[in-house]
Amino acid sequence: MRSIHIFFLFFAMLCIGPATGSSAQVPPPVLPDAPSQAPIDGGLGLLAVGGGVYAWKRLKRR
Repeated sequence: MRSIHIFFLFFAMLCIGPATGSSAQVPPPVLPDAPSQAPIDGGLGLLAVGGGVYAWKRLKRR
């Protein structure tokens, strides 16, 4: 009979303990800072120039 009482006491403490706020509160995750922007201006310009040169060579060959 004693083991049943200990079981119910343990079960009650397990169920009621977190409901009363006795457990530690976990803080919400911190969002990272905004990422630095990638410099695409130079690379995009080089791609445009390369495409223009390629098109000029293809049109010149005709």
